Amino acid sequence: MRTTYMAKPNEVERNWVVLDATDVPLGRISAVAASMLRGKNKPTFTPNVDTGDQVIIINTDKVKLTGKKASDKKYYRHSGYPGGIYETSAGEMRAQRPDRLLETSIKGMLPKSKLGRKQFKHLHVYAGSEHPHAAQQPKELDINELI
Repeated sequence: MRTTYMAKPNEVERNWVVLDATDVPLGRISAVAASMLRGKNKPTFTPNVDTGDQVIIINTDKVKLTGKKASDKKYYRHSGYPGGIYETSAGEMRAQRPDRLLETSIKGMLPKSKLGRKQFKHLHVYAGSEHPHAAQQPKELDINELI
């Protein structure tokens, strides 16, 4: 009788992956990155174990916002004080903090638990084309082939 394979935390093999966000829609690259962070692209995926890879995303300042999302999509944050709500459009966020735009999108696609917070720490987002993780020898993947 066969049993279902359940990955153990000490048996997980982690890879380093680089994704280029140049002219890729925000939701598309976020969905691919969230899937890789969870490990859903591996045959050893186990829902309650962190089986994901380390994901590096570069050129986030060139991510594509389709339609009128640059002006119509809003992000909200609150200071904790009465009347302390702040609103930022997606276009403003892309201009000021493009890394936060992608981090917010990907974080919303991960589980809302200890496991999701642990998986989110494996995400590395950079506005330019340079990243400090060359020593890990990350593998560059073409986002169009993954879709």
